[in-house]
Amino acid sequence: MGIPTHWRTQNQRYRLVGEVCQHCGARLFPPRDVCPECSQPAYEPYEFSGRGEVYSHSTIFHAPRGYKEFVPYTVALVKLEEGPLVTAQLADVDTGEAYIGMPVEMVTRKLREEGEDGAIVYGYKFRPVL
Repeated sequence: MGIPTHWRTQNQRYRLVGEVCQHCGARLFPPRDVCPECSQPAYEPYEFSGRGEVYSHSTIFHAPRGYKEFVPYTVALVKLEEGPLVTAQLADVDTGEAYIGMPVEMVTRKLREEGEDGAIVYGYKFRPVL
């Protein structure tokens, strides 16, 4: 990820900031220029609570480059309380512990290391609500 992209997307990666459509009220994540519900412009920032539940999940045993240190890990579709589905890795969950309907909350964690210099990339993951 280049430096401009890093700065431009930091709100959605660290705070789950999306948008809300002023025309129909749809809450959007990630942010989009046009609301997929009513096709009107959607520019109003909206910060999601970060709480939701597991909608679906899968365990990864053969990870792509940059994620091998986390194998095995669970990736889930999380349905946020406000409506959108978000794809993210589950943290603090052992293989086989995730279940559909499990309450989760967003946390900021290490995603991977990039390049030879080992720049650490952080972003959102979800963990079980304690």
